[in-house]
Amino acid sequence: MIYMDNAATTRMSRTAAEVMQPYFTEAYGNPSAIYQTGRRSKEAIRKSRAVISRMLGAKQDEIFFTSGGTESDNWALTAALEAGIEKGKHMITSRIEHPAVLRTCEYLARTRGAEITYLEPDHSGMIHPEAAAAAIRSDTVLLSVMTANNEVGTIQPVAELGRLAHENGILFHTDAVQAFGHIPLDVNEMEIDLLSASGHKFSGPKGCGFLFIRKGTGLGALMRGGAQEFNRRAGTENVPGIVGMGAAAEEADAAMGQRAQYETELRDYMIRRMMEELPGTRLNGHPEHRLPNNINLQFPGLSAETALIRLDLQGICASAGSACASGSLDPSHVLLAMGCSAKAARQSVRFTISHETTQEEADCVVEAMKQIAGIQN
Repeated sequence: MIYMDNAATTRMSRTAAEVMQPYFTEAYGNPSAIYQTGRRSKEAIRKSRAVISRMLGAKQDEIFFTSGGTESDNWALTAALEAGIEKGKHMITSRIEHPAVLRTCEYLARTRGAEITYLEPDHSGMIHPEAAAAAIRSDTVLLSVMTANNEVGTIQPVAELGRLAHENGILFHTDAVQAFGHIPLDVNEMEIDLLSASGHKFSGPKGCGFLFIRKGTGLGALMRGGAQEFNRRAGTENVPGIVGMGAAAEEADAAMGQRAQYETELRDYMIRRMMEELPGTRLNGHPEHRLPNNINLQFPGLSAETALIRLDLQGICASAGSACASGSLDPSHVLLAMGCSAKAARQSVRFTISHETTQEEADCVVEAMKQIAGIQN
């Protein structure tokens, strides 16, 4: 198998898998218990929280463990609206957000009376601060723009957006699910109040993520019950998952620069070969301000669905967009928002590599696409 769908999920690192094991069968104590095995679980959670908070420049008690990015996004948007209810119900986001944000916004508009302004990206998938500034109103309570797009890889001007939000007394949330562990992030330098992330996007386990909540934001609890997660998210913690995510985060942090350089070089190599050897191929997303591992290409005259089926028959894993929209016949909402036609969107394929991807694998994929394009034509 040649795996090129790392934006959907990543292979768990061996270290993460190994450190999780004792917390299933040996150190299985409830972290809220006072006896030794419970204290061991609690300390393991604290260590993972310390790793993640250090990577973000945050305080340990600003990191709240969740089941993943979707839960974190839901919590951030819903709680931000509740916290700012006296000021207003206006929220700003973008057309290219993950469904976890877009559908939460739709829900809040339908059930809580929220008013949502959706910012339009440019043709490269970039959200410009000027557009956000023009959308701000006196009753705006939240600006939410993702750090990097999961489909086309475009990295947003997060620091400028955060500064804009704070200048206007607005909370700033960013969905960093695709970015955390892959590019440097600092919640203070970028003026971020709320940040969502998910462990399985950086070689950690599925079903575990976190939400950074800056102190003083006034956000309420997600779930009510016990005193876990500083009284903000009740329920016994997923100790093995948190331990594995912490280990994966530590590995990613230590190797981030090296991995990013390698992935960027291999990414550009694949893009160059595809565009030179498959006439008419076009790059989706920003050519420079993009994630190191993201390759999203439009192949005119070639159905993405057909390409993905034929790639799969050759043991190659790729996608046509967000994994959360797999099975949908609708064209990518991201590409449509960027100005692509529905036809062009249906001709676009996303390859997302990792530090484990080899040049030999990259060459195999290019040759496979050339063969598929030849068959199609």
